[in-house]
Amino acid sequence: MVLRPTARGGGRENRGVMSPRPLVVIGDANPDLVLTGDVTARFGQAEQLLDSATLTMGGSASIMACGAARLGIATELVAHVSADQFGRYVLDELAARGVRTDRVRVHETGSTGLSVILSTPTDRAILTHVGALAAVSCTDIDPDSLPPGTHVHAAGFFLLPALASGLPSLFASLRARGCTTSLDTNWDPIGRWAGVHEVLAHTDVFFPNVNEAVAIAGCRDPDDSGRHLAGHGCIVAMKRGAAGGSLWAPGATRVDAAPPNVELVDTTGAGDSFDAGFLAAWLRGCPPDASLRAAVTAGSLSTRAAGGIGSQATWAEIEPA
Repeated sequence: MVLRPTARGGGRENRGVMSPRPLVVIGDANPDLVLTGDVTARFGQAEQLLDSATLTMGGSASIMACGAARLGIATELVAHVSADQFGRYVLDELAARGVRTDRVRVHETGSTGLSVILSTPTDRAILTHVGALAAVSCTDIDPDSLPPGTHVHAAGFFLLPALASGLPSLFASLRARGCTTSLDTNWDPIGRWAGVHEVLAHTDVFFPNVNEAVAIAGCRDPDDSGRHLAGHGCIVAMKRGAAGGSLWAPGATRVDAAPPNVELVDTTGAGDSFDAGFLAAWLRGCPPDASLRAAVTAGSLSTRAAGGIGSQATWAEIEPA
């Protein structure tokens, strides 16, 4: 496990912060339709009035990639969309936010994935049509095409079975080439939580939220879950919502970080911005505790607007002291 990745070239070595290493993100890319207000559906043809409806970039991988690019990381996305209006929307939004899309595959048939977010100030429900997302697989990345030192982040593990099945082998190959890796599984819609432990043996940083960590570890207590997952040799940076975040590293005691005060609008994508904040610091050479503080701040600031990318942080806003 690499706790303090080295970076080459210029930087701010006197503060331990150097030029960041490049990032490749693989996973889900789709629009989100975020609905707020009275979002509890009532069937029987009842019509309800909403506070807002926002079409924005969705998908854990694409939100994370947009957040990382905004934080000054050279970021490329590997994903699948279709040649429809939603696919064009995804490509346009990624390009506008500085994310490279050379490795985004566009299918001439089928439909781009879509999620509908029913958002309240304290929780949300997500309805997802997978569409072209299902085609994402580990064959979309050739480890030999990436320079040593590249970081690869995978997201949407449980939505993308073709990616999940090959991820242990892909991560092992990447690390053998001198790359580092991270994983955010997101929620398992079928509740099996299978296959993650095999990946963690080849993962540098794992990003679960509390409920995901408890389910994957098979422990009732979040602290026990964090220690158990870190036993695979990875850093575990756990998202704890309004409580901020916690971090476990093998052989080290737990580290906690509290969130800043933010006027909350929508929590959609906050966990993905958390991931981006952590890696924006870690890939600059910051230690894990400072990277956790950056992650918690980035995740919190992203809740200032509806959708996952409307209020993502800049590096100046989250840079650890």
